[in-house]
Order: sequence, then structure tokens, then C-alpha cells
Amino acid sequence: MSAPLLEVRDVEVRFAGRRGSVARAVDGVNLEVRSGEVLALVGESGCGKTTLARTILGLQRPDAGDVRFRGEPVRYDTRALRRYRREVQMVFQDPTGALNARQTVYEAVAEGLRIQKLPGDEEQLVAAALARAGLRPPERFFARYPYEISGGQRQRVVIAGAMVLQPELLVADEPVSSLDASVRGEILQLMLGLVRDTGVAILVVTHDLGLAWNIADRVAVMYLGRIVEQGTTEELLSEPRHPYTRALLSVVPEADGREAQILAGEAPDPTRIPPGCRFHPRCPVVASGEAERLGIEARCRGEDLGLAPVPDAAAGSAHLAACHAVGAPGRVEAAEARARADEVRPGLG
Repeated sequence: MSAPLLEVRDVEVRFAGRRGSVARAVDGVNLEVRSGEVLALVGESGCGKTTLARTILGLQRPDAGDVRFRGEPVRYDTRALRRYRREVQMVFQDPTGALNARQTVYEAVAEGLRIQKLPGDEEQLVAAALARAGLRPPERFFARYPYEISGGQRQRVVIAGAMVLQPELLVADEPVSSLDASVRGEILQLMLGLVRDTGVAILVVTHDLGLAWNIADRVAVMYLGRIVEQGTTEELLSEPRHPYTRALLSVVPEADGREAQILAGEAPDPTRIPPGCRFHPRCPVVASGEAERLGIEARCRGEDLGLAPVPDAAAGSAHLAACHAVGAPGRVEAAEARARADEVRPGLG
């Protein structure tokens, strides 16, 4: 297997909270992205996924751990970051906010070329990037302003502005959440086409496991600053082992036959992370009494744990989960079935 394109190693990001408290926004995360793959980073609002994305982009310096690109640690001096950002580009959630209303489409796409001082014919490079993003003929869009084109076309301009530098990695933060349903599929197909045609890798940051279902090769699920489950899209979405992943998946339309679940309460304050498994205050396995029946309740409430291989996964699988209840097949499923029977209804808050 080839070496990772991007590695996140034991990264921690902390912010000062009220009255001297510390918010552990990213709390010891390890993650890899390989060339030409799509990795979806999934979780609720406030789980730390956007902070992690900003750290990967070099916009936020980690308090511990490091980010490595092609085996080399990311450096934070101005010159090194400029070189790094030629290779790692961002696709923003809101294309309207990402584009300068006073710049034409041509100027928006050409801006990166000028900052990076890339050689070549600027007009040809801009035209090629717009065409690759599905804006054809590209010359028709050169003199237009963002307000003169549709939301889907604006997102294509943002993608063209990122791809004009021929990066090796795109970090896409909720890339279709602000778009009409009618154009979301088109943008996702465009992104998959870029992977196929150019070999670019994409880290998609999203709250929507349905999006991951449709675009990702692998999925990492994040909760309260940590990755709690990761694996290939097929194994994680067909056999989710962490109760949090199962809750997220239950509201995805593609997940036929799964009853929608509603998690108890809000995600805890990152300045007051619970002891033990940080998910246990909202976990249906604990709430239903199943953790006690399995003899793991004390561990759920008091023993912190990291990702570990799923015991009954297929040989060679990289399916990992951070849950005391995944030691035997069916335990999580049985616990959630009992929880529903007792009217303790887990799922998304």
C-alpha cells in the first residue's frame, strides 16, 4: 500500500473557555488520506470536524501532534504555508461568501495563479479550470460577476479556483449544504469526476452520512473531538458498530429499514468532557441498562478508550471503533432494540 498523502498524528487543538477553562476541540486525532481517495469526516455541529479541517489547511496551529504532507511536517512560516496551500486547497460551504462580489469569475479563478506565481498562459489556465468544473464555454463566464450566475455555478467557480492550481488534496467543508437539492448531485458528480480524471484526493467534511454514502471511499465519524469509528464506506455504513454512527445513519434515506433515532440531550460542552467513554451520557446502550447487563457499565462511565479493530471484521479490514460494546456481534444492535422497547429513543439531536 502506498504511503499516505496526508497524515494527522495525535493532533490536539485547545481553546480558552470561560473562567480559565479549556475547550478540547480536537483531542488526540489520528487520520490518513491517500492519493486519489475520498474520505468523509462526519459528525454533528460542534464535534470538532471544522477545527480539524482548519488545522489540516494550516489555518489553525495544533497545540500537540502534527500534520504531515507527503511525509513532511507542515511548517507554519509564511513561505512554507504558501507552498503547502498550492498543494492543499479549500472548497468552502457557502460559495457566495467565498467569492468576492466585486471580482469577475475570471479574476476569482486567476487570483490563486497570481498569488502562487504559476507559469503558463493565465487565460488558458483559467479557461481550462472553468471547463473542467463544467462551465462551458468558459469564455462566456469570464466577465460575469457572482450575482449574475446561479448558486450551483458559483460553487463550480469556487471549485475551478481551487483546481486551477492543480492541488493534490481538496478539503471540502459541507460543499453542497447551501445548494438546492436539484444541483447537489451535479456537484458531487463533478467532484467524483475530478478524482477520476486528475487523481486529486478529497477530504469531505459533513454532518450528512448520506453524502458520505454517495461519494466517499472511507468514512471517519467524529464525536466531541475524537474519531469514534472509521472504515470503508461499505463496512461502516452496512455494519456500523458505534451507537453514535448508528444514530447518524438512522436518519439517512438510503438506510432502508432503520428506525430514526433521537439522541438524549445535546453534545457535552468540550470544556467538560465526561469521564470514561465521552459518548456514554447519550448512549442508548447505557441508557437502556444493556451496558449493565453486559457487565461493561463501569467501563463505559469510567474507562476512556481509543479506536480498536472491530473483532468480527473481515480479514484485512481497517474497520475501527471506540466502544466497549463492540466485543461481540449483535451486542450494539440488541441494546438499541431493548432501548426502543423501553421507549428510550436514541438518535440525532
